[in-house]
Amino acid sequence: MDKFKRPFLFLKSKRSFRRRLPPIESGDRIDYRNMSLISRFISEQGKIFSRRVNRLTLKQQRLITIAIKQARILSLLPFLNNEKQLERAESAVITAGLRTRNK
Repeated sequence: MDKFKRPFLFLKSKRSFRRRLPPIESGDRIDYRNMSLISRFISEQGKIFSRRVNRLTLKQQRLITIAIKQARILSLLPFLNNEKQLERAESAVITAGLRTRNK
């Protein structure tokens, strides 16, 4: 049989049926002080993961977003995580300082 004329019965579903645990338990409190919970929903760069990635409800995502923003304003979380950029800038300053000293 030609592959374009195959019936749809032979196509396999690519969706997995593995159930994952919900990201927020019923006892977890969504608050700006709960850093262990908040840090799960932030990327290494400091961005808030989308609702699709987090697998949260709309209400939970709103509460997480508000808690993250409050924590950022109170300096509990950084707005950006620029460790690599800071390392590059520091090394550039050090090498620039060495160049000026040698002259």
